[in-house]
Amino acid sequence: MIISGVAPCLVAFIAYVAWRRNARRHTLKDIRGPPSHSFWLGSEKEQRNAKQVGDMEFKWARQYGPTWMTKGCLGEEILWTADPHALQYVFHTSGYKFSKRTLVTEMTRLFTGESILTADPADHQRHRKIMNPAFGAPQLRTYLPVFRRSAALLSQKWKDMIQSGEKSDKCLINVNNTLSRMTLDVIGEVAFDSRFGVLDDNGTDDELVQAFNNLFVDTLFNPSSFDIVFQSIWRFFPQSVLKCLKYLPRKEYRRFATYLKIAIRTAKTIIDEKAAGTEKGGKDIISILVQSNHEEDPRARLSEGEMLSQIATLLLGGHDTTASTLTWLLYELSKHPEDQQRIRDEIKAAKVNVAARGEDDLQPIDFNNMDFTNAVIKEGLRLHPIAPTLYREADSDDVIPLSQPIETKSGKIIHEIPVSKGQGISASICTYNRLQSVWGEDADEWNPSRFLDNGREKSSLGVFANLCSYVFQTKAAGIRGCIGWRFAVLEIQAVLVELVENFEYQFPEGVEIVRSNAGLMAPMVEGKLHEGSQLPLEVSVIA
Repeated sequence: MIISGVAPCLVAFIAYVAWRRNARRHTLKDIRGPPSHSFWLGSEKEQRNAKQVGDMEFKWARQYGPTWMTKGCLGEEILWTADPHALQYVFHTSGYKFSKRTLVTEMTRLFTGESILTADPADHQRHRKIMNPAFGAPQLRTYLPVFRRSAALLSQKWKDMIQSGEKSDKCLINVNNTLSRMTLDVIGEVAFDSRFGVLDDNGTDDELVQAFNNLFVDTLFNPSSFDIVFQSIWRFFPQSVLKCLKYLPRKEYRRFATYLKIAIRTAKTIIDEKAAGTEKGGKDIISILVQSNHEEDPRARLSEGEMLSQIATLLLGGHDTTASTLTWLLYELSKHPEDQQRIRDEIKAAKVNVAARGEDDLQPIDFNNMDFTNAVIKEGLRLHPIAPTLYREADSDDVIPLSQPIETKSGKIIHEIPVSKGQGISASICTYNRLQSVWGEDADEWNPSRFLDNGREKSSLGVFANLCSYVFQTKAAGIRGCIGWRFAVLEIQAVLVELVENFEYQFPEGVEIVRSNAGLMAPMVEGKLHEGSQLPLEVSVIA
């Protein structure tokens, strides 16, 4: 009785607080945007539960321009933008003045702990300084043999699957699943000098593999109205209260808590094994991280909890996003066989140059010189950004500049938007990556050759080819740019070259792939969404 009486009062109080906060801000009411049909949900459920990632954002951008306003939960005004100057300002110029929204930070904390992804500006700089040595260019060269060896093992596994199938020349393979297993093995070896053996099915029932399986689909895909409203009120609570979220009995919070618990336990085992070893100066990422941390001023070092959280972050971010990017690349290539052949021709030419140098295998410079192959990678990232939306809020009153002026409801043409402290900002990365003003009239189409046109004027946002993508930005470019983006690029290059050189890909008839919003963009099969993330392709060995 008491609880049933208190709950409505609490909800009413929070709604009143939200209304008062909104009333005190610079209003966005003159910014055009879609109508809201609900005070409680605004346009949140419509956007988050759209069938395909970007469905609503693309529609709104066509109707209102690259910057618009929607109503969020409890009547909150949300500024949406895909404008290049606005993104540049929020993520580069004034990056530390626009913090991640409470929902994003606390949700990330559930599965990474006190990591670099949840650190405030001061701690973020401290984390980054200690982690940088592990991702420098000289260190990356030592990882390439692991990338090549792991890709070759995956190649052999696919050949065995094809030969043992009903048809000896081709086989339907869920490329997402096996790529994820391979990249987990890679991060185990290069980051921790540990052999997980997941690709060889040695780790099929391993608790870490099970913890990874469909983690984001199980937790963030198609949230209920209750979840959307509940998560929207997190911003009203202190962090001391939000730390208790992991104890909530709902499935999504249990899944994240279970993953973090298993990842931390794995991390402790790895660190204990290294402490017991006699070898000094290890070349794996965690050995370098431990050494870098030891050399820092004690006041600037990562705590044990922070160190364990970095490992949990590396385990997840170091394999899942790379596997997803490779999956979307093979999806596009399966529809464009002529591009597969251009990549093979480029590989042959590169190997001729390697032989002329008297070397045995491709080096980083060879991958970087494969212009069309790299154009394919960039185009895949452009059309299929793993993190389609990034969320920020203003830490103080500010003015956000626009490269493309917008017309307001009152008919004014404005070139900048004043925002108040606490203003929520949703950066639509998937929309920016399809702006015709940036990418040309064919922005919605697959065209890797756009990246071979050096004369095309572009803005400068991402750390890789002007792209806003999770793999190369980890939630933002600039001061929060992905610390491991060069690592990711080299791994994608090495694996893609191996898989395109040895196999042909065809998209199966009668299959529809859905770009699902599960926090990250996940491929799913229409009619089989309950089976989670998957992308089946017909794969055949090149004779």
